[in-house]
Amino acid sequence: MNRRVMTGNARHQIHVVFDHPKKDFASLSRPIEFSPSDPAGGEGPLQDCLEQLNQLVGLNKIKEFIKEIYAWLEIGKRRRAAGLSAEQQVLHMIFSGNPGTGKTTVARILSKLFKEMGVLSKGHFIEVERADLVGEYIGHTAQKTREHVRKALGGVLFIDEAYSLARGGDKDFGKEAIDTMVKSMEDYKNDFVLILAGYSEEMEAFLRLNPGLPSRFPIHLQFPDFHLDELMKIAAQMVKKREYRLSSAARDKLRKHLQQKLLTSKTEFGNARYVRNLIEQAVRHQAVRLIGKREISREELMTIQCEDLRFDQYAQKSGASSWYNEKMPKPYFV
Repeated sequence: MNRRVMTGNARHQIHVVFDHPKKDFASLSRPIEFSPSDPAGGEGPLQDCLEQLNQLVGLNKIKEFIKEIYAWLEIGKRRRAAGLSAEQQVLHMIFSGNPGTGKTTVARILSKLFKEMGVLSKGHFIEVERADLVGEYIGHTAQKTREHVRKALGGVLFIDEAYSLARGGDKDFGKEAIDTMVKSMEDYKNDFVLILAGYSEEMEAFLRLNPGLPSRFPIHLQFPDFHLDELMKIAAQMVKKREYRLSSAARDKLRKHLQQKLLTSKTEFGNARYVRNLIEQAVRHQAVRLIGKREISREELMTIQCEDLRFDQYAQKSGASSWYNEKMPKPYFV
């Protein structure tokens, strides 16, 4: 992992950007562990979070970063106890990546970690989108946005598809939501953590359209798409959790389909979310196939057969819209 660290003009802000290398196909979901001498080892909030993180497929760079966050917070406590300075850093973040790459899940885990480490008083998680923030008349948007910020105090406010707040231009009420958000970040400073999430290119363009935003979000994390082996492992986890299993033929069929999707669908592919939809649909198809039988064995109840996996209705594009203009100049992402 290559990491660029840049100090900005704003006090106590460190910009962290992860440049992900090509995926390591030999290492899927490598657990993040501590050595016996590591002060962060043993029982505690990090271990609880890592247990959840290690259940996720991939995201090894993200897991390492969360360990860094924990270590920094813990050492800060020890510095203060030793009478040394331990200045607070801004923890507002940008999560960039396609749907189904784990952005919301990681944000939820961070909210728990920050609560346990004393960064946040409550550690609750508030998730909103454009419709929750943008009102119907002048002043309504500011009111709605402030209301959600107040609800998030002591916790994490997660705004999904944050770039959509800027899609209407200067006359759109979304700009009012952005301005209110910026003011709230000043008014409440370290009382909550704001995470903006969305597609990578759209988020870059969004930050470029509002020059005051990048410096307020010192941590930018890129969530990469899953590769084929990771998607198959995700499918296996989902099936096992539901107490099903894929037959050998069904497994081969799913693998071939996902391989084809990865080759043909770059911007519309839903990653883990897409796999979940396929598995849930297959479970329903299996139920329809079995319902007419008088006697059903335990093995039949558990097994998803090749015929239960149908992909025709998923062959079309997902229909996700994008306001981003590909002809816009690519911004420098700090």
